[in-house]
Amino acid sequence: MKKQFHVVTAFPNMFKGVFGESILKRAQDKDLAVIEVHDLRDFTFDKHKTVDDYPFGGGSGMILKPEPIFLCVEHILQTYPLHEPRIILTTPAGRVFDQTYANEMAADNRDLIIICGHYKGVDERVREHLVTEEISIGDFILTGGEIPAMAIVDAVVRLLPGVLGDFDSAASDSFQTGFLDHPHYTRPRDFRGMKVPEVLLSGNHAKIEEWRREMALKLTRERRRDLLEKHRDEQKQENE
Repeated sequence: MKKQFHVVTAFPNMFKGVFGESILKRAQDKDLAVIEVHDLRDFTFDKHKTVDDYPFGGGSGMILKPEPIFLCVEHILQTYPLHEPRIILTTPAGRVFDQTYANEMAADNRDLIIICGHYKGVDERVREHLVTEEISIGDFILTGGEIPAMAIVDAVVRLLPGVLGDFDSAASDSFQTGFLDHPHYTRPRDFRGMKVPEVLLSGNHAKIEEWRREMALKLTRERRRDLLEKHRDEQKQENE
């Protein structure tokens, strides 16, 4: 059963290139995923197609109005044959999105509706009465939730069965094993005096795998010691 992704945004043109290229396009062409972008301005009733307004109580910035968001999501629910959709809001206050989260979403049969936050924020009634979960892609602020929505869709779609030609290319990615990925090399063997490690040319698969494990551990130790600590904690919990 193909997985559906519906993105709710006031800036739909931001998604045209991203969702129409590379692996995301391939997934749609192979009928493995449905990716639809919905324009919030189609669910307004004034001549200016207003989706935001000033905050009650004063203060800087503009707030996304609740009515267009509710109407858009209700339209999606009524129009598409969705399977128990998860309604997601991209927000700095959400759970941080990581590879574990992406794996869980890819394995889950439920479809996704992603509401892109923008401006100063979203009317709180959207949080309280519409969304089922909130997601952040990190502790930094972007102009809006469109780029996080792209990241979530991309991370999940590439994990769906049949999307990648060689599943190992997803299974061995950084973070899938709990560590960073090992270095990769391709032709030519010697580029401007910079040579490919001899072990990769040896044909000895056992030694190659050992080298890759050692390099992945080395890179993780040098750049992301937090991943090593997390891995140790998880192993400790499994052994208890």
